[in-house]
Amino acid sequence: MVKLIHTLADHGDDVNCCAFSFSLLATCSLDKTIRLYSLRDFTELPHSPLKFHTYAVHCCCFSPSGHILASCSTDGTTVLWNTENGQMLAVMEQPSGSPVRVCQFSPDSMCLASGAADGTVVLWNAQSYKLYRCGSVKDGSLAACAFSPNGSFFVTGSSCGDLTVWDDKMRCLHSEKAHDLGITCCDFSSQPVSDGEQGLQFFRLASCGQDCQVKIWIVSFTHILARSTEHQLKQFTEDWSEEDVSTWLCAQDLKDLVGIFKMNNIDGKELLNLTKESLADDLKIESLGLRSKVLRKIEELRTKVKSLSSGIPDEFICPITRELMKDPVIASDGYSYEKEAMENWISKKKRTSPMTNLVLPSAVLTPNRTLKMAINRWLETHQK
Repeated sequence: MVKLIHTLADHGDDVNCCAFSFSLLATCSLDKTIRLYSLRDFTELPHSPLKFHTYAVHCCCFSPSGHILASCSTDGTTVLWNTENGQMLAVMEQPSGSPVRVCQFSPDSMCLASGAADGTVVLWNAQSYKLYRCGSVKDGSLAACAFSPNGSFFVTGSSCGDLTVWDDKMRCLHSEKAHDLGITCCDFSSQPVSDGEQGLQFFRLASCGQDCQVKIWIVSFTHILARSTEHQLKQFTEDWSEEDVSTWLCAQDLKDLVGIFKMNNIDGKELLNLTKESLADDLKIESLGLRSKVLRKIEELRTKVKSLSSGIPDEFICPITRELMKDPVIASDGYSYEKEAMENWISKKKRTSPMTNLVLPSAVLTPNRTLKMAINRWLETHQK
């Protein structure tokens, strides 16, 4: 039996989204407002409507506790509200300024994901209101987002029909064409499914599309993480293009060799097979010191490939070089980098963060001695 018990008609334009907490109903609209209603009698709260956005509000969602409400808008912002008094807690601007189409809290309320029309997705720290990580999909705008029940990964859906799985470090674990047309919504079942034979847990995911289809997926974090690690290994070895090799040379302060390597069509596979003889005889690098430096860097690259296969912690890897850090420093964006790589980044590029693309407040780099000691302890344990 279905029975209508109440109709709300307070918005002045299309209503785009509604969301429940344990005691409230939230709605948002093209009229730029968010409205809050009590579930007891559906009366509007005294501090409603919530007003800040300058353009249409596309999505709203409650934190798991129900004490915080997030709203996102065409104006390029995601706003956090205190549901008890309507106070605005934070305004978080999408780095690209693109219209924000979807937002979603993680199950532990620690993070908030926001997806924009230009395909960028940002993971915010919902406690400090600061940007944590950002990424982007290849094509289309983001229209859907859902966290797994355990919070270890989340999924985004795009207007091009692509379904993308991200981990909590904003690494893309899996992406595929899920629907012929755009994805409109996706959500996880709250109950995992167990594999009786191996004892693995899977999560059921439903995706809805403009192709008139609803698809049910089985997602295993263990499997997609293994696939991602395998993909990273390929990225560091045979799958490198000649352009990737050129980028790597520049990062190692060997940009003078880019022309020679390109002339000899050195890709990732060829790079790892270079020897002191081939550097001298085939590439005609006359300087003994330069040949020694190249060989040393290639050996470090080979070591990195081996480290990845042994499960090196992601926090030990420099975000710029994607190599194990030897001399980690903390930049003013709060992230740690290899000192030499970050110094080169600041000197050769605009003073922006490699992680967030935002302007760095300062160029000062502080030695991260705690991280360096942790890396050394890890090396002593895993590379004997």
